[in-house]
Formats: sequence, structure tokens, C-alpha cells
Amino acid sequence: MPFIHPDFLLETAAARRLFHDYAEPEPILDYHCHLPPQDLAEDRRFANLFEIWLEGDHYKWRAMRANGIAERFCTGDATPYEKFLAFARTVPQTLRNPLYHWTHLELARYFGITELLDESSAERIWNQANEQLAGDLTAWGIARKFDVRAVCTTDDPADLLPHHESLAKSTLKTKMYPTFRPDKALIVHQPEAWQAWTAKLGAAANVDIQSFAAFLEAIAKRHAAFAAIGGRLSDHGLNHCYGAPCAESVAQAIFDRARQGHAASPGEQRHFASYLMFYFGQLDARAGFTKQLHLGAFRAANSRALAEIGPDTGFDSIGDWPQMETLRDYLDALQRDGSLPRMVIYNLNPADNYALATMVGNFQDGQIAGKMQFGSGWWFLDQKEAMEWQMNALSNCGLLARFVGMLTDSRSFMSYPRHEYFRRTLCNLLGREMENGLMPNDFGLVGGMVRRICFANAQEFFGLQL
Repeated sequence: MPFIHPDFLLETAAARRLFHDYAEPEPILDYHCHLPPQDLAEDRRFANLFEIWLEGDHYKWRAMRANGIAERFCTGDATPYEKFLAFARTVPQTLRNPLYHWTHLELARYFGITELLDESSAERIWNQANEQLAGDLTAWGIARKFDVRAVCTTDDPADLLPHHESLAKSTLKTKMYPTFRPDKALIVHQPEAWQAWTAKLGAAANVDIQSFAAFLEAIAKRHAAFAAIGGRLSDHGLNHCYGAPCAESVAQAIFDRARQGHAASPGEQRHFASYLMFYFGQLDARAGFTKQLHLGAFRAANSRALAEIGPDTGFDSIGDWPQMETLRDYLDALQRDGSLPRMVIYNLNPADNYALATMVGNFQDGQIAGKMQFGSGWWFLDQKEAMEWQMNALSNCGLLARFVGMLTDSRSFMSYPRHEYFRRTLCNLLGREMENGLMPNDFGLVGGMVRRICFANAQEFFGLQL
């Protein structure tokens, strides 16, 4: 039997039935990813397995570095095949790392390749995969193959969204929507970068940003532009949430100083960010957007690597920032204002799972089912064990039945099996409990919940046009 077989990860008969009858047939709504919009809009054809699989995958780069592979084979000037071969040498060393599962699941689902990847099989797998990439496995072909109904990319407000507009006019049934991610608006402690971004924002919004009021106007105009093209989500990547009270006059003074090139102090940056986060929440609530908060990453820990290679290249980790007090302040301020939007909050430090799962429960409104979501396992936690931790915390403190399920959070078109991996993990967890008598042996009841978690809950929750 090959390593990736029909009942992979499914340990019981109940788990197998839940997956094959209820989870497996469901389509995909990938409501958070980092795919380049241009690749989907232009139906990119990938020249080889490196381009589609290794081109920007920091998970693989981290493993390769840990295996003693030189940087030129990760982000450097080695040829595509040399980089692939270096990864193939690393794969046997990734046993018990989720990369071992993901690697072989992806090879099986995209190319029908069930041979284990290592140095001896690398050339055969390279040739087999490249032959198929020359056929139907373009960006559009992949979307059709995995029945992807919608993709929500992650986009800067200063982006004019030409690729979203182009794809909206195409014949592809998969929809692509932008997600409003205004993180750069907060970096007044880095005035040079902030000034450059503000100028780009003004150009995109056709607003001359000479004042704080004009700055807010430009943000609102771009938010409306995202909504006009079908966007219904926003997102923020934060060490921790910002919830400090900040008067408009204080935020305006910080804005004025940043425009003059003065870096905000940590306290000033915290207050400015708090003001803007409240404003973003108001915009989302008025437009019917769902706000996503990604909390807890310790980014760019290796300063030398940051200087030499750049950000988002595999030198980030889990942070231990205090989360709950400022998150509570933020949610409570929006609630008091009547501006608390639907929200999905993702946590990167598993030590905070139960605290966060209970915090979101404080702000359910009794009107929108599952309005406040404890988001799926993210980044270092999007593997079997941590997915179970997240679902256990959610189940114990809230309603798993209202969960909006999994996403790829990926820059790679090879990542759609992440949904299958999650679904198998979900069905294995529930199937085991059915067989242990912890849940009714009622497949209509439990299987119906599985089916909704896989697709229908997200379809209803986000309100996207599919």
C-alpha cells in the first residue's frame, strides 16, 4: 500500500465514512491566502516543479537550512533543478515534520505520484511532474481540479487591483476577491517607509494626503473600492491587538510628525495604531466585511538574514506577546460603538488557545451565528496535532458546529491539499469519538456538521458571491 492511500490519517471506520461520504465531496472556499493575483488572472503555466512548489515556500527553506543545505539552494542562485534536488535530499529527514505529509499528499493529488521523494527518486518525479505541468495543470486548471469556488487574496489598500478586475471578466468559474490588509498604515515608527506608502495610497485613492482627515478619506475610498469588486474581508497581521484609547487630536499630531519625518515612539505608535484599528473596524462593520486578526507572530528574528535575504523568507517564529487585555479593549470599544464586525481571530501561540477561545465567546451577539470565530490552526499550527488543539479548544469553549473551517494561507498553487489534510484530521477526531461513545453514532448529525464545516459555514458566513 502506498504511503498516501484512500484512508490516510483515518484510523477508524467512522472516520473513514465521515471523510469519504461527507467531507471529501465538498468544494473549497479558500477565504485567506497569499497567492499572487496576477498568476490566477493570467492563468499562469508553471515551467517546472520548482516554480509551482519551491519558488516561495519558506516552510521548505527552514527545513532545508536545518538539514545543512546552503542558502543558494533555498533563495539563492542555484538552478531550479538543483534547488529541487536539495529539497528531495531533505525530505527523508522531515519524518514527523508536517512537510513529510504535505509533500507526499501534494505529489499524489496533483500528479498521481505515490513514490516517496528522496534523492534517488528525484529525477523521475521531476520529469513526471514537469510532463503534467505542460498539460492542463495551469493556475485555472488547478482551480477546476480541486473545485475551488473562491479565492481571497491578501492585498494592500494602495493596490489598484487590476488582476481582480481582469479575472472578474473572465470565463473562470472560480472567483477571486481581494482582502483589505492595511498593515502599512500603522508603521509611523518607520517614517520613510510610511511616507512612501502614504503617497502610494493617495495616488490609488486620488486623494492629496496633506492632512490626517485626507489620510482617513483615502483609506475609506480604497476600502469602498475593495467592496465594489466583491471583497468582503479585511485582515491584519499583528504581534498583538491594539486597544489603547486615542483621541483624534492625538492621532493627528502623530500623523503630522510622521509626515515631517519624525519616528513615532513606541507609545505613540501604539496609540496611532489603536486609533486606526478602531477606524478600520468601523469601516468593516458598515460595509458588512469580516475582519481577520492574525495574532502572535515573532517576525524577522534573524537580523542578519533580514538584511541579506529580506522578510518572509523563513526566519519568523511564535511570539509570547500578552494578548488578552488589549484584545478585550479593542473588541469592547467596537462593541460599545455598535461597530463590531464579524471577526475571525487566529492565534499563533498554542498557550493562548483557551484564553482566546473564551474571549471570542464574550462578544457573540445572539443574532449572527458564530459571529466571533476562533480561527483555524495558523502557520506553525496548521498541522495535525495543532489543528486538533484548536478544534478541542473551540469545541470545549464554543460551538464547533459553527466553525468556518480551513484555508491555505499559502503563496503556492500546490497547497490545496491542505484542505483535505484538515478534513481528514477533523473526521479522524470526530470518528474516534463516535466509536468511543463520546458522540452519537448518528452520521446524519455528525456528518452534517462535517459537511458544513468544510464549506457551507464559510459560504454563509462571509457572504461572497460564488
